[in-house]
Amino acid sequence: MSVPFESAKSGFLGCEISPLPIGSARNSTPAKSPKNHLMLGRPKFVLASGSPRRLSLLNQAGIDPDALRPADVDETPRRGELPRACANRLARAKADAALKSVQLDDELRGAFILSADTVVAVGRRILPKANLVDEAAQCLRLLSGRNHRVYTAICLVTPREAFRQRLVETRVRFKRLSEDDIQAYIGSGEWRGKAGGYAVQGIAGSFVVKMVGSYTNVVGLPLYETTTLLGGEGFPIRFGWLNATAV
Repeated sequence: MSVPFESAKSGFLGCEISPLPIGSARNSTPAKSPKNHLMLGRPKFVLASGSPRRLSLLNQAGIDPDALRPADVDETPRRGELPRACANRLARAKADAALKSVQLDDELRGAFILSADTVVAVGRRILPKANLVDEAAQCLRLLSGRNHRVYTAICLVTPREAFRQRLVETRVRFKRLSEDDIQAYIGSGEWRGKAGGYAVQGIAGSFVVKMVGSYTNVVGLPLYETTTLLGGEGFPIRFGWLNATAV
């Protein structure tokens, strides 16, 4: 079926982007023209994260960001804040910060921007992103032999500066950890900076008795929901597949 000329003018051929909702702010500086994007083969894409895990997951899906714009955001949960609300708030805050940076960059202005935040929780209690040995040990003792939930909120900013968000939940159960398990894992150091004090893609994968939901969500970026969100907003998610090399 042929694509109407009007759709082609508003974005990429076959990838029409809906207009901003009433009341949404527009950037006073015009976005880069579709012609410039088409010359590069696809629109620019910015990952608002410095996480090697999120970058690796995007690469796994055949998406190579044009730039990384990690956001300097205070990730401390607010008093009484629930895990879902915390993840959503922080993902949006990271997207806002990255957008401000991109607006000042002529090469990236008008790019798709993706941010994410992962929260590990036991009930209503949000576990920290452990940076100290004591924090990691407390997290592991709390998770030992219990169920917990991992929430990742993703926030996408479209070239027209519309915001789209999704929240993904995965349920995880750990085996009962001995003190030797905990001390040896702490000695590995792979828990540093990880939500809940563990990295499921590493040694801690052997702690998992049961998982219900997305594995990549627990790693830090739910790939199915991310690629679906990008594709739904007109980003050509299959563009990098042709040159992808299986590992």
